[in-house]
Amino acid sequence: MQKNSLTEGNIGLSLIKFTLPILFALLLQTAYGMIDLLVVGNFGIVADVSGVSTGSQLMLLLTSICTGLAMGTTISIGRAVGLGQTQDIPPVIRNTIVIFTVFAIICMAGILLFIDNIIIWLNTPIDAITQTKNYIFVCTLGIPMIFAFNIMGSIFRGLGDSKTPLIAVGIACICNITLDLILIAGFDMGATGAAIATVSAQTISVIICIIMIRAKQMLQFTSDKMELYDLEQIKEIIRLGLPIALQSGLVSVSFLCITVIVNQFGLIFSASVGLVEKLTGIILLVPIAFMNSLAVFVSQNNADNQPERSKKGLMIALISSFIFGIIMFYISFFHGQLLIRFFNDDATLISSAILYLKAYSFDILLVPIVFCLSGYYSGCEKTLFVMMQGLFGAIAIRIPVTYMFSLVEPVSLFKIGLAIPISSIVQICIFGLYYMYTNRAQLKAIKYLTH
Repeated sequence: MQKNSLTEGNIGLSLIKFTLPILFALLLQTAYGMIDLLVVGNFGIVADVSGVSTGSQLMLLLTSICTGLAMGTTISIGRAVGLGQTQDIPPVIRNTIVIFTVFAIICMAGILLFIDNIIIWLNTPIDAITQTKNYIFVCTLGIPMIFAFNIMGSIFRGLGDSKTPLIAVGIACICNITLDLILIAGFDMGATGAAIATVSAQTISVIICIIMIRAKQMLQFTSDKMELYDLEQIKEIIRLGLPIALQSGLVSVSFLCITVIVNQFGLIFSASVGLVEKLTGIILLVPIAFMNSLAVFVSQNNADNQPERSKKGLMIALISSFIFGIIMFYISFFHGQLLIRFFNDDATLISSAILYLKAYSFDILLVPIVFCLSGYYSGCEKTLFVMMQGLFGAIAIRIPVTYMFSLVEPVSLFKIGLAIPISSIVQICIFGLYYMYTNRAQLKAIKYLTH
């Protein structure tokens, strides 16, 4: 099995080289949603835009939970690589497949049984109910492929290989663009066509990843009595991944709640929030990439007894992503209309979306700190703490503040959007307090041992 260790060499170079393919893969993956909105916005109607925007929030929720749970796989594999115990990797992969097979079946059954209730709960605009339902239905049928893609990414990243997923996503993205143009622009299928194109692209990506795994012979099960699953291994993966999954899921729920709150104000508000969420989803990919890469970097280096190398990696990630945040804050706050016009040229929609983007732009400065610290502590296997701070920011701050601001007359997307950076400020404070607490505890332990 090929080993791509992050425990040696120049720290900055190693981290950046590992992060860049993750970033490009995330960019291409996000391009699925961007392209859907871009094509729907230009060849469909406003109801299609709202349907894709609202429906994609639900799918983002499931994907976030899946990605968070898969972090347990990434950390477990990263630890094995750091310790040089590569024989422990195939069981991790096998049990990961078992976990996500069960999870996919549960999600599909739940959504298909209660899809009408979900549409109501999402407070979907009446004019976009059909489009939203069609989008969710098609994407639900594709959940196994959506989950499989995220599993593949977690496996490769844990091994220190961030290039293979990039290649697979790149090919799939080309397919997604082609299918979007054929189904939406050519056959006028609107939101349904966007969903079919996205699921088909994910399926292609999974097939490519499987072919690459077989080509590299990474799954070499040498035991003649190979067990289908190992309950202890499953518990370990869930122990590490479940807190991140819950955090990611509830953070997505908080943004879904924002969608629900905003949808009551009509189609323009709904479409505006959907467009800005897609746009900021691209902007925030840099800190997200560092979060994912730091989890693996820290996991491998801590396992190799190099905690100081892990801390230096954190500082490099913080500085790099924060500089990018400053640049994007300026563009989003002062020239946001140029970014929004790329998706839609409706004057009413643009003027509404700009207000939400201006408020959201403050979060672009803060999120690099939150994400990098989340990745660092996830790599340190402090996933329970990462979950708790994330839940507090989402449930105790973001949702109630959004609701309160939505009651302030006159209703403004700028005021509603301010709830997002406010929650990030609270999370940064929690991280700061935790860092001081753990450092003080370590100093006390050192003093005790030296006396």
